[in-house]
This record gives sequence, C-alpha cells and structure tokens, in this order.
Amino acid sequence: MRPIRRDVSPQVADFNSYDDARDHLRGRIGCYCSYCERRVDPNLAVEHIQAKAIPAYAHLEGRWTNFLVACVNCNSTKGSKQFALADVLLPDRDNTFLAFDYTDDGKVSVRPGLTEPQAAAATATLALVGLQKMVTPFMDDNEVLVVTDRISKRQEVWGQALVARKNFLKNPADGDLLEMISNHATSAGCFSVWMKVFENEPVVLARLINDHPGTAPSGCFNLATGGAISPHPNDDGLADGSKI
Repeated sequence: MRPIRRDVSPQVADFNSYDDARDHLRGRIGCYCSYCERRVDPNLAVEHIQAKAIPAYAHLEGRWTNFLVACVNCNSTKGSKQFALADVLLPDRDNTFLAFDYTDDGKVSVRPGLTEPQAAAATATLALVGLQKMVTPFMDDNEVLVVTDRISKRQEVWGQALVARKNFLKNPADGDLLEMISNHATSAGCFSVWMKVFENEPVVLARLINDHPGTAPSGCFNLATGGAISPHPNDDGLADGSKI
C-alpha cells in the first residue's frame, strides 16, 4: 500500500461538496486507489477515511484530511464500517509500504517482523478493504453488474514488471529504458508490486518513488536508494499516525 502525503488543504474552509476535492487529490496523490493501488482514472472516487454516513463523522464530509481516493471496489467493501484510526494503518500517516508483503501469486499478506500492534493493525486494514477477495461483484452507477479481481490484476502487473526487469538488467545504464519502465509502472498501477520486483535495483526504485505523485513528499523513502524509512514522518500531524 503506497504511502502518500496529500499536504495541506488547497482552501481554508471545508469543501462544500467533497467532489470538488477530486481534481486536487488527483494532482497531489495521483489516480490510484489508496488501498489496492490500481489506476482508476474513469471511476476515481473521493474516499472518506471516516465514513460520512456515520453520524459521529458527518461533520468530516468536506474535510480535506478525511479524504483519500479509492476504486469502487475498495470503497464499497470499506463502506460505512466503523473503526478507530489507532487500529488500522493508513497511507497518509503510516508507512504502509512496510506493512504488507506482495508475492507473484497476487496475494497481499502482513509482512513478517512487525510488532504485535503493527501486525494487528495491518491485519485489520486488509480486512477493512478486502484486498484478499478473489472476485468482488458490484453494481456501477448505471446498475450494471461489474466483476473485478484485484488479485488477478496484481498477477498481471507482476508479469509485466518481470519483463521490464529482464530488459533493464540487460542495459541498466539506458536512461530511456528507465523512463519507459517508470511510465509503464505509473500507467499500470500497483506501485508495491513494481517496488517488490525491482527491490534490488535502487535506481529504478528511486525513479518509481519520484514519479508517483505524493510518494516522495511522504518522507517514507530514501530518495537516493529507494529504501523505506520508518515511521511515516506524518508532517501534517494527522491523528494516530506514525504507527509504522
């Protein structure tokens, strides 16, 4: 799960309509689901961290710090579930990259070696958005049944990244090839898959981090080596941050 920084709100007051924040979020953190990392240009939704449908959080409906972006799949799975911020890991305040392990079968699991509280929060986060669901059907805005499979998407991108790595290793000094790899990664989505496949190639890691909006500003990575930094600096002082 790609850590990000959305930075301070582009306006002083809350948004009258949360949809008005969509383009600002698109520019700050990109057109990627904040949870499954898929690129979701057509159906990018403004995601409320604390669900606006829960009366206790209704006042946060237009609050910039309560916004992420999400695909319909993750957004609908998370729905109006109630949870404490202290009990989950969120990419705007925790280094969620260090919380999860990605494998070539498309699975996401809790990374070994976390502390007990970190592992519990990572487990709760996976359940919250259903990243391990094989197939999730949902009705789109036109009442058409859509079936998506996040696991298969990660498998597909893993294969693409392997081909890109094979080409890179043949000529690691080729700047044009590096640019092509980064362009492919930002177009395909699934940042963490690309980072895993290229984990031993710091030049590529640094490029991926810099070219995904909001990732370098998060402060969660060494921009020279691509190595992860823990905890998330949480420079915006968000509640219950820096757990990892």
